[in-house]
Amino acid sequence: MAIDHPVPISVRSVSGGGMDRVVERRGLSPRIKAGIAAALLAAVGIGAYALAPAADSQTIAASRLTISPVTDGRFEDFLPLRARVTPLVTVFLDAVEGGRVDRILVEDGAMVTQGQLLAVLSNAELQLSVLARQTEVTQQINSMRSQELALAQSRNQNERDRIEADLAATKARRQYEMQAPLAARGFVAGRTFKDSADDYAYQRRREAVLARAQATDEKLQTSQLAQLRASASSLNDSLAIARGSLDALNLRAPVAGQLTAFEVQVGQSMSRGERIGQIDSLGRSKLVASVDEYYLGRVAIGQTARLEWSGRIFALRVAKIYPQVKNGTFEVDLVFTRGEPANLQRGQTMQAKLTLSDPAPARLIPNGAFYNDTGGAWVFVVAPDGRSAEKRQVRLGRRNSDFIEVLDGLDRGERVVTSPYTGLVDKTRLDLSAS
Repeated sequence: MAIDHPVPISVRSVSGGGMDRVVERRGLSPRIKAGIAAALLAAVGIGAYALAPAADSQTIAASRLTISPVTDGRFEDFLPLRARVTPLVTVFLDAVEGGRVDRILVEDGAMVTQGQLLAVLSNAELQLSVLARQTEVTQQINSMRSQELALAQSRNQNERDRIEADLAATKARRQYEMQAPLAARGFVAGRTFKDSADDYAYQRRREAVLARAQATDEKLQTSQLAQLRASASSLNDSLAIARGSLDALNLRAPVAGQLTAFEVQVGQSMSRGERIGQIDSLGRSKLVASVDEYYLGRVAIGQTARLEWSGRIFALRVAKIYPQVKNGTFEVDLVFTRGEPANLQRGQTMQAKLTLSDPAPARLIPNGAFYNDTGGAWVFVVAPDGRSAEKRQVRLGRRNSDFIEVLDGLDRGERVVTSPYTGLVDKTRLDLSAS
């Protein structure tokens, strides 16, 4: 029988722990990691740049825009006007002479007739001045009348002297002719006959001298008399003006109509030329309209307009253009040519249409606020698929309140953005979204 030997105590059990070792895990190097991160960032940047909109484009909801088609039609070249009613004729009342208001005979708003007395002024200084002037003029007129009478008397005296000289010459000639044949026969003394001949020659020369003197005096007297009469007429006119100055203190209505803006009071002192009121024509009115300065070169006197009022059409005509531009507008006067609406009130506003030219076939787009932003030089044209709109240069012509005439750059059937271009004027492309 085999005997099992016991295991020696010095012998220890052997384990596999002495054969194990730690194995290190190897990762990416920092350089490689940095390269991968940079590549990822570049890829993200390229993707973001590709997806981001361009600087000259903008995405906008189509519902925020007004998109209108380009059509062919008939362009009516008219201009809508907002006009106010004013009297056709307004005559202003000014104080010709200053003074104190003594009496007021009518009230503001009253209907007056031509020549009716409205108020009476007093001016003591003017009255004294006019009286002194009247006295001076009267004295000068009397003096000229005296000179005129003296000239007439001188003329008469010259005429009498001429008659007497003619009579004396006739007598001397008769005496000479009677003595001539007798003296030839010796019946009249030679000395006597010679005296008769000398007297006859003297009377003839005297008559000739008087005739020449009378002719000269007549010319001078005629000229002087004409000057005196002209001076007298001028003085009379001056006297009439002086008297008219006094009459100007009586304020009268120059025309018939309604008296307005007449607010004078008794005792009020008024200066010469001061505005005291106005008279408006009765039953006749005109319209005064403000027009944009853009149309200054297209509005002309004689152009026609129409007004629709109470279901009727009233014709008007441009009667006057005020070329002064204020706040971007100028004014025109429109007068009714075939009757006017009843019961028009001063200051009432009305809508009228001014025809600038005859209707004509044209390519049209609806009028919109875009025109104020672009001046009609360009528009946004919507693509056929409706997803975008591109900026396009165009040439636009006339416009009215409804349409604008297209001269070049757009075809019929295309669509354009006609709403305001606020914030879009520096863009060349619009991306239209559904919402």
